[in-house]
Amino acid sequence: MPFLGFYAYFNLLILIAQISFMKKRSTLLFLSLFTVGSLFAQFTDNFDSYTAGGYLGIQSGPWTTWSGAQGGAEDVQITTADANSAPNSVLFTSTAAAGGPQDVVLPFGGVRTTGQFSIGMAIKVQTNKGAYFNLQADATIGQTWALECQMLQNGNMTFGNTNGQLLATTYTPNTWFDIRIDIDLNANNWEVFINNVSQGSFSNPINRVSFLNIYPVNQTAAGGNGQSGFYVDDVFYTHTPYTLPAVNGAVTLVSVPSGLATQQRNVSASIRNLGTTTITSFDINYNYNGNNSNQSVTGLNLASLATYQYTFPTQITLVAGSNPVTVTISNVNGAGADGDANDNVKVLTINPVVPAAGKMVVGEEGTGTWCGWCPRGAVFMDMMASKYDGFWAGIAVHNGDPMVVSDYDAAIGGLIGGYPSALVDRGTDIDPSQMEAAFLSRVVLAPAATFAMNGSFNSSNSQLTVNVTTTFQTATSGDWRILMVLTEDDVTGTGSGYNQTNYYAGGSNGVMGGYEALANPVPAAQMHYEHVARDIEPSFTGIQNAFTASIAQNDAFNNTFNFTINAAWELNHMHAIVILRHPNGSIENAGMLDLSSLVTGVDDNASSVNARLYPNPAADLSQVEINLDVNSTVSMEVYDLQGKVIATRDYGVLNGKQLLPIHTSAWEQGVYLVRLTVNGEVKSFRLIVQ
Repeated sequence: MPFLGFYAYFNLLILIAQISFMKKRSTLLFLSLFTVGSLFAQFTDNFDSYTAGGYLGIQSGPWTTWSGAQGGAEDVQITTADANSAPNSVLFTSTAAAGGPQDVVLPFGGVRTTGQFSIGMAIKVQTNKGAYFNLQADATIGQTWALECQMLQNGNMTFGNTNGQLLATTYTPNTWFDIRIDIDLNANNWEVFINNVSQGSFSNPINRVSFLNIYPVNQTAAGGNGQSGFYVDDVFYTHTPYTLPAVNGAVTLVSVPSGLATQQRNVSASIRNLGTTTITSFDINYNYNGNNSNQSVTGLNLASLATYQYTFPTQITLVAGSNPVTVTISNVNGAGADGDANDNVKVLTINPVVPAAGKMVVGEEGTGTWCGWCPRGAVFMDMMASKYDGFWAGIAVHNGDPMVVSDYDAAIGGLIGGYPSALVDRGTDIDPSQMEAAFLSRVVLAPAATFAMNGSFNSSNSQLTVNVTTTFQTATSGDWRILMVLTEDDVTGTGSGYNQTNYYAGGSNGVMGGYEALANPVPAAQMHYEHVARDIEPSFTGIQNAFTASIAQNDAFNNTFNFTINAAWELNHMHAIVILRHPNGSIENAGMLDLSSLVTGVDDNASSVNARLYPNPAADLSQVEINLDVNSTVSMEVYDLQGKVIATRDYGVLNGKQLLPIHTSAWEQGVYLVRLTVNGEVKSFRLIVQ
C-alpha cells in the first residue's frame, strides 16, 4: 500500500494517527523500453506497442504493481481515449478519498545514490480532478518516500516528503504538459521542469531513488477534493553513474531549523564521502549575513559513500530578508583540493518570519490524562515552547483529571469539539499539530498594547502579587479586558489520575515524540506534565472596565492580580501569563513573568545555571547550550526512565558560551533525563528522542 499523507513533519504525525488507513502511496509514470549499459541506464515508454484495453503490467516487463500482482484492480489499462503521442496512453482514476485501487510501480534497476538521474512524463489532469505520483527511496518498496508530487484540482502542484514541502508551482488542468525532474545525486540538487521551463530547485534530505509509483489520489488533507483522474504518456528515465575519485568530500545538505528573525539557530550540514578513500578529517566553513564560522573536524572514519552529520558550534542569528547560508568543505584528509570541486559548496536560502515588536501569542490546549490522543498535544506544546521561546505562551487546560481548573476547563470546553484541541489567540478550534501555522500568522501582527510586569511573593501567607502596566500603542475603544493565568511546568503526581492514557503505545498509530515507546497508560511515575494551568483571574473573559472606554495612543493602565499559591505547587516552576482580550473575544497580546525569580533557592529546573536544551524532540542530535561567566567545572549525565545511565561525560573546566552535543541516533525512541552539573549545581531537562 503506497500512500503517505502530505508533508509538514508535525502535520504528518497527526495524519498518521488519525488516518491510519492511508498507508504510504506514491505515483510516477514511465514509458516502456528498457536498455542498460555498463555506464548508462535508460528507459522510455509511450504505450503505443500495447493492445488497447489490456493491462500494462501483463504487456510490459518492467512495469508492475505495489503488491507485485500484474493485471487486475491494481494494474492500469491501456487506453486510446486521449494521448500526448497518439494513439495510446494510460488513465488513472479514483473517487475514493484514500485513492486507488490502481497502484502502478516502475523500478529503476536498483537504488540510485550517485550520478545524474532524470525522470519525466507527459500528464493530463482531468477537469476538477487531481493527480499524484512519488519516488521511492529504498530497495524494498514502501519504506521511504523520497519525493511526493500532488497535483490539486485547482492547478496547484507541490513536491515534498516527510521533511515538509520542498517546492510549490502550478500546472494547467485538462491540458497535456511535460514534467521532468533532474537530480544531481552527488550535489543533492533536484530541479523540476514543466514544458522544459524550470520551476525551481531544492536539496532533498532523502537523496536517493529506486522506484516510480503512480497512484490516483487527490488528498483532502492537502487541499484536494477526493476525486482523481489523469492520463500519463511518454514516460522516461535516464541514469548516468558517477566514477568516484580517490579523495572527495561533498556537502550534500545544509539545514537550519525554521525560526523568527532575531532568534538563534544551529547550522548543520551533511558531509558525504564521494571518494574511494576513507575520510579522516576536513575543514568546514559557513557564511551567513557576513558572519563566518571556520572549523576543523578530525578523528573521523567516514567510509566511501557514507554520510556524516555535522553541527557548527556557533549559531547564527536569523535576520530579516532572504539571505543565503553557504557551507563549504575543504582540505579533505589534509590534502588541499579534493577530486571534485563541484560538490564542495552548498547554499541554503532562508527567509525568517519577522515578529511584530512586543508580540506574544497564546496557545490554549484542551487536554486530559484520560485522553489517549492527548500525548499529541503535549508533544506539540513542548515543540512550540522550545522553538519559539519568548514569543509563545502555552497553557494546557486539563479536563477530568487532578490538574483541572474547573471554570477554565468549562470555558475552553465550550469552544472546542474534542480532545486534544487547541485555540491560538482564541481563534478557531484546531488540532495541536496545527498550532505552528496559526502562530506564524499571528506573531507578525502588531499588538494594540504591550506589557511591563513585576511581582512579589509572601511566603508567610502564600500570597502572590503581580503588577501589570499595559501601554496602548494605538488609539482604540471598546470593551478591552485583561486577565492572568498561572501555569506550572514539571508537574508530577502519584495517584492513578496522573497516569496518561496513550493510544500511541506500540507505534501502530505512528511516531509521537517518544510516546510510541511508552506504555498505555504511561505510569504516573514516568509523567512530567508541562504548561499546566493552575489558576485564572478573575475569569476566562477578564476584568470589566480595566481600561477607559476611549483609549488614546500611549495611554498606560495599571492592574494588580492576587493569587494564593497552593502548597503543592512549585512556584519556581511557574509562570504568570497576562492576556489582553480584544473586544471581539480573541486574544490581542500577552506577556509572561517567570515566577522562579520571586522565590529564594533553586532546584534542578530553576537553577542559576544559564543553559538550554535543543532541539527537543531530537532524532539524531540534541545539545545543551550553556553560558558561563567564569571558569566552571562541567559534567553531564543522561538517564533513561528506568534510571540507567545512557551517557556521561566530564568536560573539565569551561568558560563562555559552549555547545555540548548529545548524539541520539543510536538510542531507542523515548524519554530521557539529562542532568547538567556546573560547579556542583544541577540543572535537569527532559529529552524526547524520536
